[in-house]
Amino acid sequence: MNATLPEIAGLTPRQISSELDKYIVGQAKAKRAVAIALRNRYRRTRVREDLREEITPKNILMIGPTGVGKTEIARRLAGLVGAPFVKVEATKYTEVGYVGRDVESMVRDLVEASIRMVTEERRSEVAELAEKAAVERLIDALHPETAPRQASQNNPFAATLGSIFGNAAPQPQPQPTPAPPSDAANIREQTRAEIERGFYDVRLIEIEVEETPSMPIGVLGGGMEQGGADLGEMLGGLLPKRKARKRVTVAEARRIFAQEEAAKLIDMDAVKREALRRAGEDGIIFIDEIDKVAGREGARGGPDVSREGVQRDILPIVEGSTVTTKHGTLKTDHVLFIAAGAFHISKPSDLIPELQGRFPIRVELDSLTAEDFKTILTQPKNALIEQYKALLATEGVTLTFTEDAIEQLARFAMQVNDQSENIGARRLHTVLERLLEDVSYAAPDERGDVTIDAAYVRERLKDVVENADLSGYIL
Repeated sequence: MNATLPEIAGLTPRQISSELDKYIVGQAKAKRAVAIALRNRYRRTRVREDLREEITPKNILMIGPTGVGKTEIARRLAGLVGAPFVKVEATKYTEVGYVGRDVESMVRDLVEASIRMVTEERRSEVAELAEKAAVERLIDALHPETAPRQASQNNPFAATLGSIFGNAAPQPQPQPTPAPPSDAANIREQTRAEIERGFYDVRLIEIEVEETPSMPIGVLGGGMEQGGADLGEMLGGLLPKRKARKRVTVAEARRIFAQEEAAKLIDMDAVKREALRRAGEDGIIFIDEIDKVAGREGARGGPDVSREGVQRDILPIVEGSTVTTKHGTLKTDHVLFIAAGAFHISKPSDLIPELQGRFPIRVELDSLTAEDFKTILTQPKNALIEQYKALLATEGVTLTFTEDAIEQLARFAMQVNDQSENIGARRLHTVLERLLEDVSYAAPDERGDVTIDAAYVRERLKDVVENADLSGYIL
């Protein structure tokens, strides 16, 4: 049973759409499509096992102009259920045989995202134990005479491997450790309480920090980009640990020790297994700008990298193949692919037929209207106006927008999009920056209440908006 399944099980397609409504305005058709795709993952786990492997995700092709929410829908969807997610640009890949990134790197990026996600989860699980161990190490640093006796443990391979890889460290001779004082327990308990209440936070101490050994011979089996095996990971604890002394505050030392102790408590082999499973079963790859590689062979001449060749390289990944990464192999059969493009010049039928067939669900996203702009400014959880209010509030400025000011802003943004390039909701960022430029500049010196009304919006923006040539440069 997947780790994310309890979350998916509690969300019907209608509820998933409602969650997306909190951040994305409109685009009901796209929300319905991704909500069904997500729910189908849960349904797949409930069917009998012999049929389960045969059910593959129905990949989605989103068609719509820039700035209407294509990427945001996919990103929020992944965040909703904690699924590994990676966004890639189709234009950065090149056909095999040319210099550039190969298409398999998108799968390796997904595995890395999954590794980070699972590692953070495991880190939070062991945070309490790691914190306790970090405090004990701090007490050892502050009162070394109270540290319990420990047998010296030398790595028998350290001297040999250290000389090979240039990390040789002198092996210290074991020194007899004096017995701790009789009141060591009381001293440690008192110091522990003082650390907890922050008494030592600004005090400087010198600590030893483990450094990652440098690996001059790199990786085996190809470069990192090709998923070669990391020799440092293969040798694991056999390599000598190089330590560096640092002078830091107690608060910083506590953070460093907590990270080191958490790393010791996490089973990285288990993390990799879970991350690979989660990437293969729950992973979402968002391929943006797919329309930029939609040209057919011979559509344009010259020495350009074949766009059809890039499509043919992407095809096996989407169809389902096994990709080798430095953490292990990953089958892409059950990864959900969401492709998106504006398709201003080309059209979906310009993709090669095989790739078209791998994106059976097609959704057209609507261009945003002035009413949509008004909603984007005020209603989502991350509404733009709320963001600007919060930013200026840090300088003691209370920003207020009247209803007519918001309407005027929405109309101006729509007008500029119509006159020049339609960049969707991103136009609101440029319009608001222009509108609030003087307020932001003077905010540290002129604190107080600032009210933005329609007259102020017209005064700041009217000349620029109505001058099409000028707005093309400024807005």
